[in-house]
Amino acid sequence: MAIAVGGVVEGTVTGITNFGAFVQLPEGKTGLVHISEISDDYVEKVSDYLKRNQKVKVKVLSINKEGKISLSIRQAKPKTSEPIEIDWTKTDDRQKHMSFEDKLSKFMKESNERQDQLKSRESRKGQKGRSKNADF
Repeated sequence: MAIAVGGVVEGTVTGITNFGAFVQLPEGKTGLVHISEISDDYVEKVSDYLKRNQKVKVKVLSINKEGKISLSIRQAKPKTSEPIEIDWTKTDDRQKHMSFEDKLSKFMKESNERQDQLKSRESRKGQKGRSKNADF
């Protein structure tokens, strides 16, 4: 099967880095799935989502002049317009024995951690922007 932009093919994860994962494609070619193209969720660590030798379906986003292939796992998934069914009767085993106050406390802690991550990311972006404009 020829590799073409827009096509979906199956490949094997051959390497994991802090910025993404390399995937072996048919015809012996290799492409990169950037960390932002692994999942619709926020991906902090690629290794939390992918493992070496794991089979994955990927969409070919682009092939540049040098032959580098850009891939996406999240865009290879079929789009559904149906709402997701949530079974509210099921509970996480760790949360079964937690009181409401403990659950609320856990939620608040996780929420604050996420907010701190977002703030630090925004401040880093702001620092980069200021250093570029400092020459004016």
